[in-house]
Amino acid sequence: MSERTVPAELRREQILTLVRDREFVRVTDLSAMFGLSEVTIRSDLDVLAESGGLQRVHGGAIIRDPIPRQERSFEESLGAHADEKEAIGRVAAAMVSSGETIILDVGSTTSAIARALVKREDLYDVVVFTNGITPALELEAAIPRFNVVVTGGTLRPLQHSLVDPMATHILEEVNVSTAFLGCNGVHPVEGVTNVNLPEAALKRLMVDAAQRCVVVADGSKIGNISVVKIADLDAVDVLVTGVSAPPEALAELERRGPSVAVAS
Repeated sequence: MSERTVPAELRREQILTLVRDREFVRVTDLSAMFGLSEVTIRSDLDVLAESGGLQRVHGGAIIRDPIPRQERSFEESLGAHADEKEAIGRVAAAMVSSGETIILDVGSTTSAIARALVKREDLYDVVVFTNGITPALELEAAIPRFNVVVTGGTLRPLQHSLVDPMATHILEEVNVSTAFLGCNGVHPVEGVTNVNLPEAALKRLMVDAAQRCVVVADGSKIGNISVVKIADLDAVDVLVTGVSAPPEALAELERRGPSVAVAS
């Protein structure tokens, strides 16, 4: 039986499974996958939304769990791909020179960058803006060689991050050499995406404030699409990832824009 002749009920079950696996699906992708019109796919998504299985959003759908879906906490993220993140941190930290001003995003991978920066005893007069409590604490050991500026804002306990109100004010005023951004997904078409809306808004400001944008993402993030877009690939200068990233996906990403560094 071809996808074009899959019964509506079975097709909707398959769509729901895809949404659960990917967190977000697009109408256009489902249309191509099932060989059906976008009108039919939208109708399927509407039926699934009415039954409570998913939530309709612009251009597609996200999962709606009986208990609201929560992002992984910082502590949970810290244990996932830990060696890979440390390697990514070292490669990213090697991109920084004395006298530079940088932005360091929130997250377990950017915290690895902070640790690697502290170990670089050759670095002096580095100014670091961050909205992450954990990266700031990691960097404290490098003061006074580093000047660490925390953005301020409302504390999100899950990631120990600072968001609006107030967090955007400083990012709208600064001009830095490099922004190091974490994310939940890097996709050849959908670009860089994140699961959390308040943090995604700040990440966009970080991209705008920097002359160079470096995205750091372990291999599990490559090819993923999360809920909120941070940036298109043409806004990313460098992607630093790990050895678990699929080589074919990295080749496609590099073809579309950023240079790719695989940390080992």
